[in-house]
Amino acid sequence: MSAQDKSWVVVDAAVLPEVILKTLTVKRMLANREEKSSSAACRAVGISRSAFYKYRDSVFVYEEQMREQIFTVYLLLHDESGVLSGVLHTLTDARANVLTLNQSIPVDGAATVTVTFRLPDSAHVSSLCSALSEKKGVVEVRLLSGS
Repeated sequence: MSAQDKSWVVVDAAVLPEVILKTLTVKRMLANREEKSSSAACRAVGISRSAFYKYRDSVFVYEEQMREQIFTVYLLLHDESGVLSGVLHTLTDARANVLTLNQSIPVDGAATVTVTFRLPDSAHVSSLCSALSEKKGVVEVRLLSGS
């Protein structure tokens, strides 16, 4: 099967064979560093390494988080202690999960920051941007992507 012939389906985990569920468990254990090697993780869940390697690149957990909206916000911040920390606290209070943060070196007393985050309730992004713009030391806030 070529990459062009691939198709995806979402299936209730309750109907999957046990080996698929155990493969997903091994992948989670390795990603979270609960086990140091695939051999140890396979032993812990009770599947062979060959079964794990057979399915590992073909099975994925459909996470509720993937349905959440991803946003990118551009900020211009004063070069003052605590300004970026305040921005991050505001994002945390809004239950935003920060995915990336890029900050420039301050020039003429201001630095640009681009933050990409996942937000569980995308209806609140405009109020979040308003809250960010009201923070001490925030000069400008622009929503670059997301709706």
